[in-house]
Formats: sequence, C-alpha cells, structure tokens
Amino acid sequence: MKIIGLKKIKIKIINNKKGDILKFISKKNTFFKSFGEIYFTEINYKQTKGWNLHKKNKCLLTVCYGKVVFNFIDGRKKSRSFNKLEKIVLSKKNYGIIVVPPGIWFSFTTKNKISVIANFLNNPHSDNETLKMNKIKNFKIK
Repeated sequence: MKIIGLKKIKIKIINNKKGDILKFISKKNTFFKSFGEIYFTEINYKQTKGWNLHKKNKCLLTVCYGKVVFNFIDGRKKSRSFNKLEKIVLSKKNYGIIVVPPGIWFSFTTKNKISVIANFLNNPHSDNETLKMNKIKNFKIK
C-alpha cells in the first residue's frame, strides 16, 4: 500500500448453493476495536460520492453488492505518505475490507447500475467529525 495505515484485508467468502455468505466483522478480527455505527450507502451508475475525511473515526468499508472503485488521498500532513493517491477496487470477485484510518480522504464510484457499500465506524457519525470536499487534486465530484 502507498498510504501508510490504509489496508485491504481479504475476507473469506463461504460458498453455499442457496447463496454465498460474505463475512464482514467479527470480534475476533484484530482490526475491530469498538462499534459506533454501521450504515449502507448505494451508489448509482457513473456517479461519484465523496470526498470525505473523518478526523477521529476509523472506517471499515466493504462492498455488499456490485463493484466499486475507491480513491484515497492521505490528508495527514505529518504522514510520510501525505498527498499520496491510492485506488482500490472491491467486488465479490475481489472481496475484502478496506481499513481507512482517520485523516484519509476518500471517494468512490461504480460503473454498475447500482452498488452497495457498508461503512462500519468505530464511533457514531457526527457532522463535526467529518469533512467534505467536492475537489481534491485532479479529482472532481460531479
């Protein structure tokens, strides 16, 4: 990974003839520390959501349905990876969890008709804790 602290963790899919099971979070996971809230967000065809930055919250992101391209930029001025860009794609074929530490900007898009993302936060969401922007570097949210 180019961005320090940003991780993609492969998660096992349990195959089942009636429908597969895609694991997400367990108390056994070492990256799980505390529960704040979990929410699901839909992203429509060729739309982009973001740029978001959490000042204190760590986000655990996964794609429940579809295929999503995530863009990350390190916004931590004291980080050795400050301003570095990282792109990660998640889907059922490339299933996993992205661990996003505080101070990382992120946005996401899909070319599917619709995709669904789960975002697990270690503290409840707060507008005071989240920053939002329409443009970072050469990326612009439409």
